[in-house]
Amino acid sequence: MNPARDIELVISNRTGLHARPAREFVNVARRFQSEVRVHHGARRANGKSLAALLTLGVRSGGAIRIEVEGADGEAALQALAAAVTAGLGEAGDAAMPTAAAAPVAVAVELTGVVLAVSDGDRRLLRGVSAAPGLALGPIHQLRVVAAPVGEVTGDPEDECRRLDTARAIARDQLAAARRGLVERGAADQAAILDVQIDLLDDPELAAAVRQDISAGAGAARAWSGALVARAAALAGLTDDVLAGRAADFTDLADRVVRALAGGAAGDALPDHPVIVVAPDLSPSQTSAFDAGRVLGICTASGGPTSHAAILARALGLPSVVGAGPDVLSWPEGAVIALDGTTGAVLRDPAPAEADRVRDAQAARAARRDVDRRSAAAPAVTLDGHRIEVAANVASVDEARRAAAAGAEGVGLLRTEMLFLDRATAPDEDEQRALYAAIASALGGLPVIVRTLDIGGDKPVPYLAQPAEANPFLGVRGLRLCLERPELLRCQLRAILRAAGAGRLRIMLPMVADVGELRAARAVLAELSGPALEVGIMIEVPSAAILADALAPEVDFFSIGSNDLTQYTLAMDRTHPALAARADGLHPAVLRLIAMTVAAAHAHGKWVGVCGELAADPAAVPILVGLGVDELSVNVPAVPAVKAQIRALSFAQARELAVRVLGLATAGEVRKAIPP
Repeated sequence: MNPARDIELVISNRTGLHARPAREFVNVARRFQSEVRVHHGARRANGKSLAALLTLGVRSGGAIRIEVEGADGEAALQALAAAVTAGLGEAGDAAMPTAAAAPVAVAVELTGVVLAVSDGDRRLLRGVSAAPGLALGPIHQLRVVAAPVGEVTGDPEDECRRLDTARAIARDQLAAARRGLVERGAADQAAILDVQIDLLDDPELAAAVRQDISAGAGAARAWSGALVARAAALAGLTDDVLAGRAADFTDLADRVVRALAGGAAGDALPDHPVIVVAPDLSPSQTSAFDAGRVLGICTASGGPTSHAAILARALGLPSVVGAGPDVLSWPEGAVIALDGTTGAVLRDPAPAEADRVRDAQAARAARRDVDRRSAAAPAVTLDGHRIEVAANVASVDEARRAAAAGAEGVGLLRTEMLFLDRATAPDEDEQRALYAAIASALGGLPVIVRTLDIGGDKPVPYLAQPAEANPFLGVRGLRLCLERPELLRCQLRAILRAAGAGRLRIMLPMVADVGELRAARAVLAELSGPALEVGIMIEVPSAAILADALAPEVDFFSIGSNDLTQYTLAMDRTHPALAARADGLHPAVLRLIAMTVAAAHAHGKWVGVCGELAADPAAVPILVGLGVDELSVNVPAVPAVKAQIRALSFAQARELAVRVLGLATAGEVRKAIPP
């Protein structure tokens, strides 16, 4: 007999136990055989059901009681407690806009550009800023008609089989949309669609649907009824963030019902650029928007914390939410000016007003255009110091865009993206094909292939990793590959076979000491193939401290500033209460970077930075001054980073770097950076 155990905890996530932290909780709970129940006030939910957990409505600061019962109950309780304490893997979204106090005039995005429109002007609506930016263009009223549920019924087993087929179609559609977001540089936000993918197989949903089908309901009505009921439960919560997740359920209900009906399409966009106006938008609708066709978004309802708003920010689509029902009565094709920064929407701007908006857009576009036109030129400082600017990519399409954007190579190929969202690991041939295609897309420029970096915040279910109380300090990156050398051996063979297509280099992640490096190199030495350059990520403080011992045994270092920062400061970079303080410009992090550069250069090796710090305009002059040789950034940032370097003086950057190394806090460092 295994008695029930329980523990009381507080949810500290900034937005409570909403979809993504709830999904993380469920993923941990499902690793164990024990039953898991979660209590919040008078409500109780199955801890292995995402649908059930969301309806608890737990806000930030809310107390829950986790109760487990089973043979591995104690281990389950410890793992769940650790996950909750660590923030349930919640990554910080782009800064969430809030409603600004309404000014007297409509302020557009660029400083000094103001339209003199009073708040009493009937053309003006005020919503909430959801994604910054300015848009001007005709509106398209997106009116998606819900798929018909109908009354069709059949044999219960036949209806279940039809539903299984429709769910498989929906799963493939969502997986394709997720891949599209990753390829567009929104890998973190792509995880939003994981919530809907998980709901397709939620055990409580499945049980409720099958029960209704057994009672005589058709597949469409049973599925729609179960999802809509849970959406209504969420919509009725007093917490705006959790209530906003109702759209995830209704969107998924409609998607599966459409698949059951043969995949009838919703409203299509016109063949010219528009500003989309809608009652609200689902995550999958927003993820499908192409920036070439959609200039901006305005919704009558919704909030800035919705999944659609988060995706709009990631995709760079200016967005206003909660503008009210009047916007739905505006005629198709009417021209509007939309300011995603202040939440103002102006219908039928006068010619002079439209000209002011266009001038503001043109000024910003001109700066970007100058950067793009000169992107192919090398990044050389005013006094002749050269810095290479490369790109971080995860797909062939992203590699092509990197080459077009002026990247001087790929400083980080995230191979883990090939291993995620699938039932089995990719084989050697599939890996070789991807690496060769990316090398070819770069046309002879170097491509640094990082070996598999999973674990921590990127678990892979088919590897059946045991639960860890703190996965960021557990078996991840190179440690995992050394424990499972068949994974490393297969990937290294694929890289060696693809090397003929271009200039490939190998990079090992999460190296802590020389022993780990030598163990990995021993696996490589067993394989036949060309001699490729081998480098390591400097992400663990011990690697930076031991850089002088590691440098003789590698060809280069690449500093992963995101992990180096969190490990140096002992602050989880995804923790909602700590993310803002996990600043890569902290002097402790900068000193480790300086140590790494000095050790590498003493042995004739080069150093890159491939974390978020590399594209931070405040950090670029400091990194240059510290002697970093390469900056690898997300594709859209390549032209701007190269332009910034060309405007720098290397001598002045060195003086700045020396000065900030003597400061005490990240705040002091940022204040010391010239405007």
